[in-house]
Amino acid sequence: MVSFQNRVKGVILATALGDAMGATIEKLSYDEIKDQYGRVESLKTKWYKTDAPYEVTQGKVRGNGIVTDDTLMTNALINVYLTEGRHLDAYDMGNEFIKEIVYKKQYIPEFDKEAMIIDRLFYPEKYIFMRHILANCEPREGGIGNMINCGAAMYIAPIGIVNAGNPKAAYDEAILFASGHQSSYGLEAAGVLAACVAKAFENDVSINDIVEVALCYAKDGTKKAIKELTESARELRDQKAEMDQVIKVLHEKIEKYSPMKDDVHRKIDKIGVPSNHYTPSRLFSIEELPMALAFIVLNEGEFYSSIYDGINSGRDTDSIGVMVGVILGAMYGVDIIKSEDISLLEATNKTNFTQLAENFSQVAEKIIKSDILLNEKRTSLFND
Repeated sequence: MVSFQNRVKGVILATALGDAMGATIEKLSYDEIKDQYGRVESLKTKWYKTDAPYEVTQGKVRGNGIVTDDTLMTNALINVYLTEGRHLDAYDMGNEFIKEIVYKKQYIPEFDKEAMIIDRLFYPEKYIFMRHILANCEPREGGIGNMINCGAAMYIAPIGIVNAGNPKAAYDEAILFASGHQSSYGLEAAGVLAACVAKAFENDVSINDIVEVALCYAKDGTKKAIKELTESARELRDQKAEMDQVIKVLHEKIEKYSPMKDDVHRKIDKIGVPSNHYTPSRLFSIEELPMALAFIVLNEGEFYSSIYDGINSGRDTDSIGVMVGVILGAMYGVDIIKSEDISLLEATNKTNFTQLAENFSQVAEKIIKSDILLNEKRTSLFND
């Protein structure tokens, strides 16, 4: 039986692993990755922009295990739990979480120096600062008006941890907290991923159980996308389909829910051209979560194979790697991750992920035990 602490470590280290491994090829298409790399299966991979001019790299560096904002934001959320020691909601987004990302300097691996996390964040994550600090919004409405992306889902796994074994509570807390950041299908994905992580903590859980939980709580386009992609993954697995065929089928399936496809770069010639990219919709879904679940199903839950397939599928490779990793990291625990990968991640990023996970597991365990006691008291109301 895998211990609770071991599973927490699995989630935290798998976040960094999937993030760092996918970061070197983020925004490349499947065909571009195949042409330039063949297949990426190592943290020691050269970033495709390494030799590009400054105006392209913006001074960032990647490769050799360097993590991105997915991991930085996950760690920031963990720090909020360490500070508060309780369940969170949107008011914590606009209070402690904003302090972590805006006002506390820390080592940013991509910059190789200390800075604020917000200096590294993508526009929809910077929106947290604009809404909560500059606009002084109602915290539960903080996500309204933001561009819809996977930004909340990519760091939401800690909420699954503090609700381990209770997917419904994980979904609810993730929606409450992330409503301060995202809306529409971006918010929905955060809730569903948290539920999947919570389910993965259960002993003897199966991949099918986790997919069923995702389908139970997912709504609208998110639910349909997960259903179609995981069903296709089962068929492709049974057919022993080659990767080219797998990607062709999965990308065709996700296209109607995520119309951006390989068109992920923001260029001047797009200005003024109408599109549905990043817009709220009950029909759409982010790509990353359905794709992650599909690759988990395709590989029957095998840890590294699922991550490898996920990151090599192209587009938002680091976040796909993170979402595969947090589910399977919770399921198997940290022992599934190669010790040399852990050592490289901690050394490169100057972060003791193992110690952070140990600290967080203690706080998460206290929160869960408090919930159990509370539920026992509630149950006694009907037994007296």
